[in-house]
Amino acid sequence: MSDNKVSNNITTSVEGRDLVMERIFDVPRDLVFKAFSNSERLANWWGPSGWQTENREFNFKPDGVWHYCMRCKDENQGEFYGQEAWGKAVYQEIIVPEKIVFTDMFTDEEGNAADGMPVTLVTMTFVEHEDKTKLIMRSRFASVEGLQQVMEMGVVQGCASQFYRLDGLLEKEEGLGAI
Repeated sequence: MSDNKVSNNITTSVEGRDLVMERIFDVPRDLVFKAFSNSERLANWWGPSGWQTENREFNFKPDGVWHYCMRCKDENQGEFYGQEAWGKAVYQEIIVPEKIVFTDMFTDEEGNAADGMPVTLVTMTFVEHEDKTKLIMRSRFASVEGLQQVMEMGVVQGCASQFYRLDGLLEKEEGLGAI
């Protein structure tokens, strides 16, 4: 069963225990791929608005680890202000500039998986689309309950917010000829 929604320029659907999010970026595919494959670029936009990301470790290769911390720097976010959210990705497959596959998890500061939080297999596909890039992000959860848990935490709204931040970075880099 699929529940399709369009929100903040992201099309989402739930297919069993998979969450599929699609978004079109108004720049070439290579530039979008580099935003996910370069540590400095990734730190400049990853996370919701008002949050800042620090990459503790970043090895963009199969079996490589990306360990990061997002910190809320926006005082207007109330109880979230000052909070940290640690995460880790372990890359499974990388096909430049077409696909990135990784396991994604919430962690502690040392990179240990957080108890009670789902581990997700994420497949990101970067498709050339009329001089733009269509990003298809499929997140497979071990259970429907794990998917529901992150949906209730606001995963779609968080992705929409960070993709707006990515738009700003991509526009700036494209204007500078950073392809």
